[in-house]
Amino acid sequence: MKNSVRAGLAGVLACGVIGTAIGIVRDDGGSGDDSTPSKGPYVALGDSYTSGPRIPDRTGTPAGCERSDRNYPTLVARRLGLDSADFDDVSCSGATIADLSAAQSTDDGVNPPQLSALSARTRLITVGIGANDIDFIGLIKRCVTAGAVYFATGSGTGSGGENLPGDAPCRAQYVSGDTDEVRQRTETAERMLSRTLGEVKRRAPHARVHVVAYPAILPADGHGCGREMGLAPGDVTFLREKEQQLNAMLRRRAEAAGAGYVDTYEPSEGHDACSASATRWIEPLVPASPAASVHPNERGERGMAAAVLDAMGAVDAMGTWFGLRPSPSSFRNIRAHQKVRVTPWPR
Repeated sequence: MKNSVRAGLAGVLACGVIGTAIGIVRDDGGSGDDSTPSKGPYVALGDSYTSGPRIPDRTGTPAGCERSDRNYPTLVARRLGLDSADFDDVSCSGATIADLSAAQSTDDGVNPPQLSALSARTRLITVGIGANDIDFIGLIKRCVTAGAVYFATGSGTGSGGENLPGDAPCRAQYVSGDTDEVRQRTETAERMLSRTLGEVKRRAPHARVHVVAYPAILPADGHGCGREMGLAPGDVTFLREKEQQLNAMLRRRAEAAGAGYVDTYEPSEGHDACSASATRWIEPLVPASPAASVHPNERGERGMAAAVLDAMGAVDAMGTWFGLRPSPSSFRNIRAHQKVRVTPWPR
């Protein structure tokens, strides 16, 4: 997402907006291409949800890409035992799908086309992209502004806890009848991603590709998000729907391209920007932990790394991914292609 998100959202505010251990046994008793987790060379492509802006320490060039040495690609590379020669993180804050194929200017340097890092030697690729193509941060900023008016005019909930009419003022700016501006942007992004994933395959024909989804940014219940995000309850629902539509598009494109799809949404439910600071994966408008506004913190990057490793079948001997307890979907993913022995999680 955009480099300017923190400053942009802060500007809006300044204007008055407010147990299981796992043993894995291969079916054939040996190592086959379908069951052995991919290793390097590994190239990470993506935007700021991949690069991890404001999470110390910054690494790589250009500095304007704001890559963290604790982002999920780096954690995945470490868990796979890759050295620097077999790992290349070219993700960059603010990247769009077009920036995968063209040079991207940042506030501090130019990032070469991300696809230029791929070659016939590449064996593993993760792709986390798409949010900037639908201007998701811009959407949130406008919804925060609409939320300020909503709360200032005394709107809220009825005596029975129901949302009062007009509780989604931001949605009304994007959806009119059968016209949905954000959905149209997502459809345009889908066509672009389809072509780009084809180019990824052409450049790195021997690589396994995993398209990484976006984690849950907002909660299912919109009533608890006013303090942290300044959003009207109906607009929380609206924004969740738009993110889910984006992730559904990513899944479709991954499947059509023969790539893997990494679901980070399900394991991050309950760890959104409006959840408790001690457990959240996504920081709110004013971060309490080192991270950009409305972006993953270090805990979130660890969770995303765990989801990537889960999708690859690359679990460790104790089944504890970076100190995070695996989600129920983890076991479904692993059982799909391996025999699994499950023993009780230590309490």
